[in-house]
Amino acid sequence: MAREFRHALGDMLAAIEGIETAVAGKTLADYENDWLLKHAVQRAIEIISEASRALPEDVRDLRPEIPWPQVRTIGNVLRHEYHGLSDRIIWGVVVDELPALKMAVASLIATFKTP
Repeated sequence: MAREFRHALGDMLAAIEGIETAVAGKTLADYENDWLLKHAVQRAIEIISEASRALPEDVRDLRPEIPWPQVRTIGNVLRHEYHGLSDRIIWGVVVDELPALKMAVASLIATFKTP
């Protein structure tokens, strides 16, 4: 039986919050020079990407400001094109994209919360 999509939203939020905790007070230079931090952030982004695939289209449509196709595909980039990853691009995702995604995911969680 397929997982219910609300679990995927919870996984996404947990991964985003984990990234926030891991990078709190850090800079791009810190990220570039910390193997463990870099790989933890990349893995969390993979989880976000994979979990986003479980969201039905009608759920994604509720938050059209999120570039869902890019959220889904970044996991493939991390898994298959890791050798060409730009630290600056991943850091940009963390700083510029994840806050909006967090707000959208939290909103969806609230929308579909069971009584």
